[in-house]
Amino acid sequence: MTMNQLQQSFENKEVIFQAGGEEVKLTAGTVKNYLVSGNESVTDQEVAMFINLCKYQHLNPFLNEAYLIKFKGRPAQIITSKEAFMKRAESNPHYRGSKAGVIVLRNNEIVYTNGAFTLPSDQIVGGWAEVKRDDRDEPVHVEISISEFGKGQATWKAMPANMIRKTALVNALREAFPDSLGSLYTEDDKHDFSQPRQVDADVQETPTKATESTAELLADFKASKEQQAKEQPKPVEPVEEDSDQMGLFEATGDVD
Repeated sequence: MTMNQLQQSFENKEVIFQAGGEEVKLTAGTVKNYLVSGNESVTDQEVAMFINLCKYQHLNPFLNEAYLIKFKGRPAQIITSKEAFMKRAESNPHYRGSKAGVIVLRNNEIVYTNGAFTLPSDQIVGGWAEVKRDDRDEPVHVEISISEFGKGQATWKAMPANMIRKTALVNALREAFPDSLGSLYTEDDKHDFSQPRQVDADVQETPTKATESTAELLADFKASKEQQAKEQPKPVEPVEEDSDQMGLFEATGDVD
């Protein structure tokens, strides 16, 4: 098999799985052409990891339940939507509901509000969430500070109460269901780009060029979208004859 044939075979290999009762079909070519955001080309290994995560976590990227982002100088990031978190929790037989709200400073006192409701005079300082399981005596309770997550992005400025509430809920769901949600992260989680697959959203970090929220990456992507359209696609990198490229899916756990 020639190098071009090997690459084409990899690009066209179809992975089929179920997500939300629907059949999803993914190929490396589909991911590269339609499901990647950013200004840098993803590698075949990153595409294989994305496809396998979608398959084994039953995520439908065509419904924006998961997407792949990559910018120059940064490892690719696999992002999951909040709706996917909720669907996964609700499908767990031990899930018994959740609630979340905002923590505000009101008249020099800390107040826990329900939902995203706040008074005009309130100072939002954080968010809280609880997730109940029928196999645990106590609900999983999470409280987070807005200073660690709200970095001045447009959505955080426009809807700070909604954003901090959602982020608190996602963190609580992840702690309540580590087996199914422990490896999934949303656009509002904090990421260490030097270790893309070992992220701890609870660790305080000093923001640097290597540590940013993916919401900031999305803002960068929107700002550079017009410039991206003018860029020519990069040529396919040469593939060695003895490459084990066709084994990428199998190496990451895919089984036909």
